[in-house]
Amino acid sequence: MTLHLAIDISPHAPSPRELMERALEPHVLLGMPHLNPYGLSETWLMKELGHRHWVLLAMRLGMENADFRTPDGREVYASLCATSLRKARLELAAANDVLTIRSSVAQVSRTQWSSRHWLEIRGFCIGEVELVSAFVHRTVEGDNRTLARVGHWGALAEPFTRSELAATAASFRRGTAESHLGMSIPFDAALLSHSFRPSPHQEFNGAGLFYFAEFQAIADRAVETWFPDEIGSLTRRDAFFTGNIVPGEMVTARLRYLQKSESLRYACELTREDGTRIACLFVEGTKATRRAIR
Repeated sequence: MTLHLAIDISPHAPSPRELMERALEPHVLLGMPHLNPYGLSETWLMKELGHRHWVLLAMRLGMENADFRTPDGREVYASLCATSLRKARLELAAANDVLTIRSSVAQVSRTQWSSRHWLEIRGFCIGEVELVSAFVHRTVEGDNRTLARVGHWGALAEPFTRSELAATAASFRRGTAESHLGMSIPFDAALLSHSFRPSPHQEFNGAGLFYFAEFQAIADRAVETWFPDEIGSLTRRDAFFTGNIVPGEMVTARLRYLQKSESLRYACELTREDGTRIACLFVEGTKATRRAIR
């Protein structure tokens, strides 16, 4: 028997606007790129939602493609300030499941936008995600440590939407936040620490920035090194980003809070080589002596 596949060979490529609309298709057939041995890959998920956030912004601002630039032609990036994954049940996902992603976007300040994403599989909620971004550009070409906000870029004449996540992120940027989700982050000696050198070929994005979805991956590697037999399923992760690194720079994960009982709760701080904080991550999950692989 011969199998004939219908392949679109139209000589006319779809427009960027049409492709942006396709990028927001709510249904995704899950396969190996989307999964890990324990369910839906959180790193894949955050990269996918980051892309949808970018596309949503472009469409909300009436753009024909997602090429954000200042009036003098410099590239502008929607840099993530904070992310929150709640009600997570990523372990429910399996190959050939259909993941449904429903999204919305709203402006929360003159320079910040929030997107919200609701995730379902077989009618079950497997997570709710919020991403908060600000428009930024490099003040020094090629130096990721010189990101600065682009004032008023993309502002619309409408009331701002309230975002508690954005407000908390602002507190971390100002250095006034000392706790989150009941987890304190003292600035004395860390409980544990572990250092990594991210790969420019694997963990930086197309803009040359250390990708936001890789911050949580770095933290997970550290926690799995510290507690290899105690990590269960993730139920919540809130991350607040306050800086970036240049390729070749070391990142150190420092454990600032740990609670191990029936559940596992911890807070990690990520710093670059000069000790400057680039992120704080707060995690709630189950505690397990052996995590089941599918």
